[in-house]
Amino acid sequence: MKNNLIQGISHITFIVKELDKATKFFKDIFEAEEIYSSGDKAFSISREKFFLINDLWIVVMEGKNIDRSYNHIAFKIKEADFEIYLNRIESLGLNIEEGRKRVIGEGDSIYFYDYDNHLFELHTGTLETRLIRYQKEKTD
Repeated sequence: MKNNLIQGISHITFIVKELDKATKFFKDIFEAEEIYSSGDKAFSISREKFFLINDLWIVVMEGKNIDRSYNHIAFKIKEADFEIYLNRIESLGLNIEEGRKRVIGEGDSIYFYDYDNHLFELHTGTLETRLIRYQKEKTD
């Protein structure tokens, strides 16, 4: 048995140019609940807001834009909710990227950038289904 001291993810921080746009993004796409705003004060490195997506703590802090990359965070969604999320993303005019080539059966994804070049993925598969499909591809 592993003796791993990591208990899970504490929080995820995103650097954003405009707190108000980031607020709209997280509320409209993920139905995030805003639980804190520093207002005009900076208790950390800059003004910030905290959100909850279910029990996941998300922090947005003011800063400079980043360059785009494939580094991303993927959220699990139900296949039945795929179109709902696609409509939310499109309604904000966000840039939707063409997904990577997939092995059939590993789930569907929507890749999209927020206003600050962070890449997000909404994925219908699981680690278990992906590993099963990859193993099947190896043996075919």
